[in-house]
Amino acid sequence: MIRPIVEGVRRRYQAAVAEVDHQDKWQRAALGVAVVSASAGHAREVMEAVERFVWSFPEVEVVGVHDAG
Repeated sequence: MIRPIVEGVRRRYQAAVAEVDHQDKWQRAALGVAVVSASAGHAREVMEAVERFVWSFPEVEVVGVHDAG
């Protein structure tokens, strides 16, 4: 289930995305997403769109979101 999310984020938002934790656990994953932009506002908009995209998968339960910015 992770592959469609990762590929969708890369394709739709041109963001860097990778599974960063829980690779050894079944049915659990942690994704890291990074965006580079000329303005903080645009980067924030892209990250919000990425979050909405992930939430759009009904079979995925999002248990947390961490903003490092």
